[in-house]
Amino acid sequence: MLARRSAINHPSLAKQRLAAVASSAAIVFLVLPCGFCQGAETPSQSASRAKPWVSLFDGKTLAGWTVAGCQATVQDGAILLESGNGVLQSNQAYRDFVLEVEWKALKPDAWDSGIFFRAGDPPAGRPWPKDYQVNLRKGMEGNVGNLKDAHSEGLTRPGEWNHFKLTVVGTTAALQINGQPAWKADGLELRSGPLALQAEVPNGGQFLFRKIRIQELDPKR
Repeated sequence: MLARRSAINHPSLAKQRLAAVASSAAIVFLVLPCGFCQGAETPSQSASRAKPWVSLFDGKTLAGWTVAGCQATVQDGAILLESGNGVLQSNQAYRDFVLEVEWKALKPDAWDSGIFFRAGDPPAGRPWPKDYQVNLRKGMEGNVGNLKDAHSEGLTRPGEWNHFKLTVVGTTAALQINGQPAWKADGLELRSGPLALQAEVPNGGQFLFRKIRIQELDPKR
């Protein structure tokens, strides 16, 4: 009975105990999220390394590009590689990025062109860089010849517009063709370089390109 009266006669002790419990709960609440943040990278953190999408073709002019060894023009909101052997090269170099582009071959058969990325200088006496070319040759569309595992087949639509989504990060690259995964590969050696559209019109025919945009990716810290 004495202990019971003591508890009743000291309500301040009960209040102190309740306050201590509430304080401990608050500390746990604050600590847990911090521990969570120190774990694996969240999707939002990964996305934060990506810069905004930038259009590389305004649909009206060839601003931002340099024509070398060929003739290129704008036709109905698309770039037309009209004649010659050469390249339409971006004025800016890119390292890690996601590139989207639509293309269409106008030659009914044996078409041939390409999309270069991290492009080096053309070898002496050659109109095109050596690396790296996403091929647009009939039967080899999307393949990168000197990159192991960078090949697929049957994903393009002859005579129609085709969509490529190329992701390049560090030594790796991956391609989607018309929304379907085509390949993933490792082994890139060149770390940076411009983009280029290959004109091989005498043998490969004319090509159209449109809806060209890029999203640069900051290196992972």
